[in-house]
Amino acid sequence: MRIIGGAHRGLALASVGKGDAAAHLRPTTDRVRESLFNLLAGGGHGPNPVPGAQVLDLFAGTGALGLEALSRGAARVSFVEKGDAAARLIRENIAKCRAQEITRLLRRDARRLGENSGAAHDLVFLDPPYGKALGEAALAAALDGGWIAPGALVVWEESVPPQLPAGLIPSGQRRYGDTWITLARVAEA
Repeated sequence: MRIIGGAHRGLALASVGKGDAAAHLRPTTDRVRESLFNLLAGGGHGPNPVPGAQVLDLFAGTGALGLEALSRGAARVSFVEKGDAAARLIRENIAKCRAQEITRLLRRDARRLGENSGAAHDLVFLDPPYGKALGEAALAAALDGGWIAPGALVVWEESVPPQLPAGLIPSGQRRYGDTWITLARVAEA
């Protein structure tokens, strides 16, 4: 696993090995990540949302999506991950990117975020364990807690096309093997 583009292009990230089934670590493949960021850069849903973005990476796993966004010009990333193995990988990957000053790791359940005390995020990556309906609960918690700004772009990775909660407007969808990427905008206030 490596950073695909931007300032850290080619940087090898910490290895998950064969994965961690107990921690539900299933990193987004390099090919899917590259396709996703190409889609964001020119996908017809408005200007590229990555440069200057405040990114929220829910169910962050290894942190690869958030770090890819940083490499491509995002301003800051908040990683939300409760698993011990994943948090170790995220910390290691943040250090590899020398991004400690522009990232934060929140060790909590993405479905129970609570109130956000900082700026709302305008780009959200959502990559929950497949087939467990955790994405809907995490999005609801993030919206209720003020974590997501009006007009924000949500990038949702799942094994099937998800049912978008109220307040999200579909913006596009692509299938990459057994992965569905759904793009949606948060309705303006």
